[in-house]
Amino acid sequence: MVRVPFRAAADRVRRRLGRIARPSSRSRTAARTPAAAPGDLAAAGRGPGRHPYLRALGMLAVVVLGAWLGLLAVGSIRTPVGPMDTTMTLRPSLTGGSKINVSPLGALELDSHIAPLRLDVDVDRLDPERSQALVDQPERFSNLQDEVTRDVAAGTRELAVRSCVAVVSGAAALGLVVYRRPRRALAAGGLALTLLAASGVSAYATWNPKSVLEPKFSGLLSSAPSLVGDARSIVTEFDIYQRELARLVTNVTKLYDATSTLPVYQPDPGTIRVLHVSDIHLNPAAWHIIASLVEQYEIDVIVDSGDTMDHGSAAENGFLDPIRDLGAPYVWVRGNHDSRVTQEYLEKFRNVRVLDDGAAVNVGGLRIAGTGDASFTPDRTGPGSNKEAARLEGMRLATALRDQERAGTPADIAVAHDPNTARETDGTVPLVLSGHYHRRINEQLKLGTRLKVEGSTGGGGLRAVQNEKPEKVHASVLYMDRSTRRLQAWDEITLGGLGLTTAEVSRHLPEENLKKDAPGSPTPSPSSPSSSASPAPSPGRSSGRPTPAP
Repeated sequence: MVRVPFRAAADRVRRRLGRIARPSSRSRTAARTPAAAPGDLAAAGRGPGRHPYLRALGMLAVVVLGAWLGLLAVGSIRTPVGPMDTTMTLRPSLTGGSKINVSPLGALELDSHIAPLRLDVDVDRLDPERSQALVDQPERFSNLQDEVTRDVAAGTRELAVRSCVAVVSGAAALGLVVYRRPRRALAAGGLALTLLAASGVSAYATWNPKSVLEPKFSGLLSSAPSLVGDARSIVTEFDIYQRELARLVTNVTKLYDATSTLPVYQPDPGTIRVLHVSDIHLNPAAWHIIASLVEQYEIDVIVDSGDTMDHGSAAENGFLDPIRDLGAPYVWVRGNHDSRVTQEYLEKFRNVRVLDDGAAVNVGGLRIAGTGDASFTPDRTGPGSNKEAARLEGMRLATALRDQERAGTPADIAVAHDPNTARETDGTVPLVLSGHYHRRINEQLKLGTRLKVEGSTGGGGLRAVQNEKPEKVHASVLYMDRSTRRLQAWDEITLGGLGLTTAEVSRHLPEENLKKDAPGSPTPSPSSPSSSASPAPSPGRSSGRPTPAP
């Protein structure tokens, strides 16, 4: 009868393991025959003294393989650790230690012990209910360390019990398949339990609690040692970094008082100055930079094109409080990392104007309209960029802009987080601002609207560790003519990313202004914003201030 393929394969594996684990029938026959000549045994290659070693090696191979298969099958547990859901697993290893996987950032390895077993801890997700409980009851943070310790201890005990069952069951099951004898199978299970106990004793004897001070980072976390440094000084050092970066902005601006190589454009005191920022992504250093720019350039209005937050949770709202003290009106639209909770929190600030659904406000001498992002994808579980939804939102914004123009109150600037939304406003507004891409784009659209996409004013925020080099900090100062409310020039400010202290300021003119400044036309002396700026009066539509010389 022809055997089923699976059964035939199992028989072949059994026979091969059996040749190693037990003596052949020919050897057993020779052993039972007293009259067998030594020469016959030698001819058969089966010396009686070798049988115990072969049996021991065979048993050890069965035990190790069975225990490993048992751990793979059922040797892991899912357990909560504080607000996180984790998976703990024991794995065979030649060096031991512990490995903590934090997807998608990478992993860190600890030389916690020396044993043929490694502890793997996978951080699966942050449980929203337990996280919200911490937010609602801040007093629980004081007990969080004890709670995490209890959770880890409980998880370790459960993992130890489960691993014992997995190792014994796996070794015994494979022993029964190979030897077909219950006593041998029980012996394999007992040996597996002994080996596991010995590994546990070795891990306990070599346990190194100081290993957490010298972790090995891999993946995106490989930049962590250089960025984080000593945990005891990170707070003070980061505060110094923020202050130094803000002071650098001041010094670079003052430098242009003495030597300026900016193109020919001299903003007069009546020029409206708009600071465009975007994609701060919870970087607290951004507020120091913005405050410095507001002071040095005498900014009239700040426009933030979204993604100020990272997850849009209520716990992040306190990060927004410095906006109250920036010294200028703050116009904001929602990004795909900002939530309605974020928006409602900002609406309570006296100096903040939140724009959504095409709404417009008069601020800083300009009429600005905008809309929030069509998507909310803080954890990137949804589509990264829903272009169709963004375009539909842009069409609604364009309709609102046309309605305002027909009503006699046309917008001077439109704001939308996604450039796909901003492009739909072409022909309805002179200038549209956006962000989202973390890089600058300056484009004259087909119907005459100028699209300006700002980079990340937060240097990518927490995502700065994703790149080989830190992401740079971007912001722009826009000079708007007070009478025509059209863009006359802009300065692009670029600072070094996290941990770097470099700065660059470059001035740019619209193409139409460059044509006016062709050779042969009068050229006023260039000057810096700080040298030519003076406090601007409260701006209005009918201001009689002179327009800037092109």
